Amino acid sequence: MTDFYPLTSPQNIRNFQIQLLSWYQNYFRRLPWRETKNPYFIWVSEVMLQQTQVVTVIPYFKLFLAKFPNLHSLAQAPIQDVLKVWEGLGYYARARNLYKSAKLVVEKYFGQIPQNYYEFRELPGVGDYIASAVLSIAFDQPIPVVDGNVKRVLARLFLIKNTVNDPKFNRKFLEKAKQLLSIHQPGDYNQGIMVKK
Repeated sequence: MTDFYPLTSPQNIRNFQIQLLSWYQNYFRRLPWRETKNPYFIWVSEVMLQQTQVVTVIPYFKLFLAKFPNLHSLAQAPIQDVLKVWEGLGYYARARNLYKSAKLVVEKYFGQIPQNYYEFRELPGVGDYIASAVLSIAFDQPIPVVDGNVKRVLARLFLIKNTVNDPKFNRKFLEKAKQLLSIHQPGDYNQGIMVKK
């Protein structure tokens, strides 16, 4: 990517967005959770991808959705069945939190994943990253994702010297992420800048 430095003018930011989106659309990996806008499917994938490589997640993702194809089926299943399908993926708190959240969404939101960031963010296991990823990818909401990979990209683009894993600099990285976000294609933009998926 070239022709967008320095990232101080609206035109240079737009050039960066155009080149990033073009790169993503031409080279993105074809993955099962990218073949849908179903927020439940995208949520499941994001939970599984925490701390786990893509190649490991793919068969678990397919198996999980074959067993629990929607939030209602997940919420109504015994927790032992959920943990059995999750077996071998590790970090079982992810599965328990997803299960608790499914029950809450069915009870409180009639099975519809809340599109309000703060309501979704309050569900068990849903942090800033998952809320941003799901809402931007599934619902095209202009919310930037900020994970370790994104921070490293932002640090290079803006010549930020701060340590990317120091929480006291989170706000700084979030502001830079908001500045660059494509509000017209936030889901594709976020997936492009994350690069790992």
